[in-house]
Amino acid sequence: MDAIGESMASQTKASKIKKLTALPGVGAATAAKLVDAKLDTVSKVAGAGAAKLVKAGIKAAVAKKIAAAAKSADKAASASKAVVNKAKSAAKKAPAKAKATSSKAKAAAKKTPAKAKQAAESVKNLAKNVKSKTVKKDNSGAKRVGPSPNTPLSKMPWFKNFKK
Repeated sequence: MDAIGESMASQTKASKIKKLTALPGVGAATAAKLVDAKLDTVSKVAGAGAAKLVKAGIKAAVAKKIAAAAKSADKAASASKAVVNKAKSAAKKAPAKAKATSSKAKAAAKKTPAKAKQAAESVKNLAKNVKSKTVKKDNSGAKRVGPSPNTPLSKMPWFKNFKK
């Protein structure tokens, strides 16, 4: 039972070493030093900086190179994660948006006949009001003599004489 626990621990250590060897300047021995110093992920190496890498047993020149590579790799990984997360959230929101849009369309379709009926009734009422107003004008009783109230002053005979 003890041998199984040891093999599992070495297996995870081996996978961590394999991931760290993806960085330029990091071989198997350097990766093993990093894992022993508990810098077992690229993001941990990027956050550690060159000084902690030197404490882990890596030469200063190589430590600077590894730290820079880890920072750029971590930045790229976080950017790609952000893009993936954004795409996932957009994919989750799409069905909800489509459902909301379809329900709005259904509601608008239901309201359309009622709106048309209401518009027809308002047109009827307007027609009745116009009819009643025209009837009132005709019932004045006396005929008007002379120009209509809409005739401009310049067209009236007394104004023409006044000009001369």
